Amino acid sequence: MNGYYYLTGRGNIMKRQLLAAIALAAPLFFANSVQAGNTQDLQKLLSTGECQRCELSGVDLKGAHLIGADLRGANLRGANLTEANLEGADLTGANLTDANLTSAFVTNVNLKQANLNNANLTNAIINDSNVYQASMNNLTITDAEIYNTAIGVGGENAEIPDWDDVVKGN
Repeated sequence: MNGYYYLTGRGNIMKRQLLAAIALAAPLFFANSVQAGNTQDLQKLLSTGECQRCELSGVDLKGAHLIGADLRGANLRGANLTEANLEGADLTGANLTDANLTSAFVTNVNLKQANLNNANLTNAIINDSNVYQASMNNLTITDAEIYNTAIGVGGENAEIPDWDDVVKGN
């Protein structure tokens, strides 16, 4: 029986050591996944859903639930928003240059005056979103499902309505 207690006690020590190692290493993995941007801004976004004019360039928000997030004026240049849910988010004036929005859910999103140059929207679902005065040069929209959103309307004289005015009845 002493051998049994000895092994059990030793196993608990090993478990504690393993848990301590994981606890110490976890922040390192998290820091690497953030890659760039401001860690405090990222924490603010994830905890409150509000991050106006935040520095989030290059952050990894893959699969993030950003429903109703306030990201007005945020810098999301090169951010990974693959499979992110942005339903109802406000990205007015945000910089999404080179952002990866592959398979993202973009419904009722305000992208007014946002910079979407070189953004990847492959397989994204985009419904009823405002892109009034947004910059959309070199968008990748392969297999994207786009409804009631003026993406893909070309030409210099293309009229893109301001969703805010439509909602207000102007």
